Amino acid sequence: MNRSADKRDRQNKARRLRNRETKSQFRTAIKAFDAAVEAGDKEAAEKAMKLSFKLMDSAVNKGTIHHNTADRKKSRMNIKFNKMA
Repeated sequence: MNRSADKRDRQNKARRLRNRETKSQFRTAIKAFDAAVEAGDKEAAEKAMKLSFKLMDSAVNKGTIHHNTADRKKSRMNIKFNKMA
């Protein structure tokens, strides 16, 4: 490989790790939300939902996920949360 390909490879590895970490964080938050909904704990669900929204918005700003994907997930979470009442 030439120098520019080596650099591109290094950049891609760093981005892949960053994206993986970002995705993992918001997926974990979504799982916490789902667990709180299953348990019927509205306060914990609301807290987890807010955290999930924050992490998804962060992932969108970093370019890790598409904004429509985040909006779809948020919408589905809101529907689940509103059905709890």
